[in-house]
Amino acid sequence: MNSPIALSESSLAALLHLREKREINTVTLRYADVPGLLVADFEGNLTHDELVQALPADEPRLVVHVLSFASPEGTRKNAHLLIFWMPPDGSEQEAAYTVGYDALKEFLADVHVHLTARRADQLEYRRLVALAG
Repeated sequence: MNSPIALSESSLAALLHLREKREINTVTLRYADVPGLLVADFEGNLTHDELVQALPADEPRLVVHVLSFASPEGTRKNAHLLIFWMPPDGSEQEAAYTVGYDALKEFLADVHVHLTARRADQLEYRRLVALAG
């Protein structure tokens, strides 16, 4: 990545795990105490509701989530999402997380659904399915 951020070994391992294994569907990243270093904050298997509830109300996060849904024809589908969670109470960190978000978009070039959410209702399941569609 040609950016002023770096991914920690834990975040790289978590993102690799997400891609290679089916046992997890969510990785959240946050900035560490070291400036410019993104670390894995959470790695696990969350339902949509659990994902929304797990996001902090006052701190930003970068989230890579595999959304499972059914197509209108009934076919099961999965789509990788890159979510920039930026609640109003975390706005003082927005510039730093924007740099990290842009770097992750470059690093995860095969993830085509990117979105910024400032409120939980912006992560409503049907909206995410429509974006991933």
